[in-house]
Amino acid sequence: MPQLLAITGSPSAHSRTAVVADRVLRRLSHSGFETAHLAVRELPAAELLSARRGEPEISRALAAVAEADGIVIATPVYKASYTGLLKAFLDLLPQDGLGGKTVLPLVTGGSLAHVLTIDYALRPVLAALGARHVTGGRFVLDSSVERGSGPDRLRPEVELDLFQAVDEFADALRAADATALTTTTALTAAP
Repeated sequence: MPQLLAITGSPSAHSRTAVVADRVLRRLSHSGFETAHLAVRELPAAELLSARRGEPEISRALAAVAEADGIVIATPVYKASYTGLLKAFLDLLPQDGLGGKTVLPLVTGGSLAHVLTIDYALRPVLAALGARHVTGGRFVLDSSVERGSGPDRLRPEVELDLFQAVDEFADALRAADATALTTTTALTAAP
């Protein structure tokens, strides 16, 4: 089964973006996928900003991206784009750092005025990093993430829409996995 990695680019320890990413990972985990979460804010800041790829935590994070079959990129909108924190991490990836991977972009924000952030800011950089397939992402309004005395949750209608995107992502991953298996079988059977 494909390995999945969620990369969150929020600088906040209590991020709505992380709530959305965690819901996505739970859904994928219940579907049988192996999942992991990389919060870029937990990487050592000086090493991240200095592009010290050899630093152990940065090196492990880059290896996790390389080993993953699918990537969920989740970020809040800051100044009509993804966060600088996420940009600093993506800049550490090699030019083909997402080569052969299926990617699900997720964006959270306070206003529908930022809904095009996925298509005009995030999708181009994912394509430039060689993503094989960038599935239809989702924009989630901050007000759709309910926080309070109980566990954080999404409004039911938003969760249903998000899960539709997650299921499409999972289907794309399964198709890519099946294609890779067929190709490998054909190559090993060739004379």
